Amino acid sequence: MADQHHQAWWRSAAIYQVYLRSFADGNGDGVGDLAGLRSRLPYLAGLGVDAIWIVPWYPSPLADGGYDVADFRAIDPIFGTLAEAEKLIEEAHAAGIRVICDIVPNHCSDAHAWFQKALASSPGSPERDLFWFRKGRGPEGEQPPTDLQSIFGGPAWTRVPDGEWYLHLFASEQPDFNWDHPAVRDEFEDIVRFWLDRGIDGIRIDSAAVLIKDPLVSDKYEDNEGIHDVYQAWRRISDTYTPPRALIGEVWLPDHEAFARYLAPNELHTAFNFAFLNAPWEADKLRYEIDMTLEVHAPVSAPATWVLSNHDVTREVTRFGRESTNFSFAEKRYNVPSDLALGSRRARAAALLIMSLPGAVYLYQGEELGLEEVEDLDDALREDPMYHRSGGTNPGRDGCRVPLPWSGDSAPFGFSPADAAGQPWLPQPAAWASKTVAAQEGVEGSFLELYREALRIRRAEPSLGDGPMRWLDSAPDVLAFARDDTFANVTNLGTAPAQLPPHREVLVSSVPLNADGTLPVDASAWLRLS
Repeated sequence: MADQHHQAWWRSAAIYQVYLRSFADGNGDGVGDLAGLRSRLPYLAGLGVDAIWIVPWYPSPLADGGYDVADFRAIDPIFGTLAEAEKLIEEAHAAGIRVICDIVPNHCSDAHAWFQKALASSPGSPERDLFWFRKGRGPEGEQPPTDLQSIFGGPAWTRVPDGEWYLHLFASEQPDFNWDHPAVRDEFEDIVRFWLDRGIDGIRIDSAAVLIKDPLVSDKYEDNEGIHDVYQAWRRISDTYTPPRALIGEVWLPDHEAFARYLAPNELHTAFNFAFLNAPWEADKLRYEIDMTLEVHAPVSAPATWVLSNHDVTREVTRFGRESTNFSFAEKRYNVPSDLALGSRRARAAALLIMSLPGAVYLYQGEELGLEEVEDLDDALREDPMYHRSGGTNPGRDGCRVPLPWSGDSAPFGFSPADAAGQPWLPQPAAWASKTVAAQEGVEGSFLELYREALRIRRAEPSLGDGPMRWLDSAPDVLAFARDDTFANVTNLGTAPAQLPPHREVLVSSVPLNADGTLPVDASAWLRLS
């Protein structure tokens, strides 16, 4: 694999997503924080990741898990201070780990100073022009300006006391900025510089494709004309820094060509591959998404990214154990059966698959421990607006955000200090006692040791990370490919053991091979060909 300290480090990196509230609690209040993350940097370095991506750490009322930002240039006191964030960046760099932070340009919190000034101002004021305030329909303006629906469910408009309505594509506590206003563009360009000046190595851009819209003219809020001007301006900023900094887009678009336009050489460096994440555990569907991903990225010379889960989607151990193994927000429901043993087996195989594909790989905290979705949370504890705005029909995303188990036989499993007064902000299952870091450390065949070994090999192998691949002849339900003349991956998604191609040695396998040297069902192996 290319040297991870190469200028374009993002092309091959293994990036670990930190959901800060649930990673590690340093001060004992039951909420993860910067102190906890700093104390676990040796763990991340030992795991073998090249960078961490931290979800929003800004002051927030937490109407949407921190994506309702009240101040884009500060750290929420529940996590620590700006000085601590700068110290974290310094310590991560010393440990060989780069740091990526989230910026949320589509909207802010209703507690943001700009929006509070807009509420205090009259209709038509300059303060309101920074957002989408509009008159309602009907004789008294009592109906929303349009029938546009929020991504979280329910109307995308909320009325204020003076009768006007404001737009929010997400929760009502997240008013959308008006990106037609030059002050909004100037503000975010300054925010980008603010964090890059503090040593941040990359910026992950939330909901990157939805900034530009005119909700009175069209209900199309994705990928509208003018969006690329925004990121070309950001790219000009990032290119002034040495070493180069990465711009990473959260771009949910079904149109592959439209997706690729965000990765032009003068725009974003890379973007998340949601089509692959959403695909079911089926060989033909995964092969199609792999081929399409590489085909889309090739003309713009951008690196592909591969991911199985994140803080928004059902954990793969649970998802892969279901009859329907794809992911869809619209299909999330309660009480969907899952065979966790089967899901765990497939998740291990999928981890080796994505870590050997060309490009960068993203790992969500806890997947290296084989954690499942926590689906039996008390409804009174659920915070996600997806749950509340659906009237409780959608269980929401809290189940993949439960605090990590580090050690011990009972909650808080080392997430908080031993003398902590409070419990973790979401309860951990008792069954996680067998899935803590301490319980898996040094145990042959554990999830943790599989990830450590795969990441070690991935970093050492010159052919892994960014670069070419070619498919090998295989049965229809088997994915087999080579990265060069010396390395191959074989993943068996069929119903019978799979023959391996001629090879010199097995570098790592998700489960032991059969006695006759065949690859078991729902398993993956890395091979030294010569």
